[in-house]
Amino acid sequence: MRVLLSTYGTRGDVEPLVALAVQLRALGVGVRMCAPPDEEFAERLAGIGVQPVPVGPPVREVMRGTALPSAADLARYRNQLVETQFDVFPAALDGCDALVAAGLAQVAARSAAEAAGIRYVYTSYSAVHLPSPHHAPPPRPGWPEPDPEVKDNRTLWKLDAHHMNAQFSETLNGHRAAIGLPAVDNVRDHILTDRPWLAADPVLGPWREVPGLDVTQTGAWTLPDERPLPADLVAFLDAGAPPVYVGFGSLRPSPDIGRMAVEAIRAQGHRVLVSRGWADLDLADGRDDCLAIGEVNHQRLFGRVAAVVHHGGAGTTLTAAAAGAPQVVIPLQLSDNTYWAGRVADLAIGAALDDPPPTAESLSTVVKTALAPETRARAKALGSRIGTDGAEAAGRLLVEALR
Repeated sequence: MRVLLSTYGTRGDVEPLVALAVQLRALGVGVRMCAPPDEEFAERLAGIGVQPVPVGPPVREVMRGTALPSAADLARYRNQLVETQFDVFPAALDGCDALVAAGLAQVAARSAAEAAGIRYVYTSYSAVHLPSPHHAPPPRPGWPEPDPEVKDNRTLWKLDAHHMNAQFSETLNGHRAAIGLPAVDNVRDHILTDRPWLAADPVLGPWREVPGLDVTQTGAWTLPDERPLPADLVAFLDAGAPPVYVGFGSLRPSPDIGRMAVEAIRAQGHRVLVSRGWADLDLADGRDDCLAIGEVNHQRLFGRVAAVVHHGGAGTTLTAAAAGAPQVVIPLQLSDNTYWAGRVADLAIGAALDDPPPTAESLSTVVKTALAPETRARAKALGSRIGTDGAEAAGRLLVEALR
């Protein structure tokens, strides 16, 4: 039995499939994985014994600026990715029994699986990416913004489907015709299917039932991280009270946001850890109350901090929640950032900035809320309810279906 996993995006897109790959291999399933060609992803897959299949341009190239590429450049990247997928998927699927695709960027995945006559599973890491009258679509960079006067979620999801068709319909259906498959009239729903999986924790990001969409929520796909923390970081942690962590992962916010966050944290009397991330932030100014760090084990670190300030990525939100750490979410208006910010606020395990751009005053307010004793108590209580077996459950579910 062999499965092809496929995604395109930053580390937050790749790591959940890495967790699934490890569980599938433990069940005796062979695994290949299509991922961006960035060296760090190739090394990560090689480290777990999974054959990497590079697809698309390096993500660091796409995300190299503090602002996203222009709408024209994004459209070009997206169309090129579809063309590349149709070129790569047939050989990558050779000998495979199923294709598990994560994210709407997998436009060609279902068609390739249909042509190969194998099972196709679409997975989302956040409920907000699945159509529902209970929430609006997430931001889609490069596509027209909806009229702010339109508040009805069903109407907004129809517009979302229209934009997907405008971007991909001609290219997708041209390729489907070339391999003998019928045209599709709704690209987005074709990718999602009517039975998608949701790889999100049901406590942190639950799914509310929607007629016509049979969602299987497996729990979040994660792996235990046993790496020790670097010696200099341990020394900093041991030298005083728990600091507040500030990091934006693979995104590149304005340096002003990081500086204001550090100032707001210091004003509350706390030390600061700044994660450099892909933006290579280094806000340490020579004072001994601030340390800049590289990529470290968040599972170990977040249990030792006073709060976590971040952009609202699914992985960071989950790891902080599981560690019982209060959170401050500064959503960068990309993908599911705003959704996770809302979940943190709704669960009262932290605070979120509602109206970007952040100011010194708004940051001070949300940091103060996150550092309140009652917020920490709620965060700690919720942390004990976060599951850790989502990837294992998904692996067993897939193997049972294939058998």
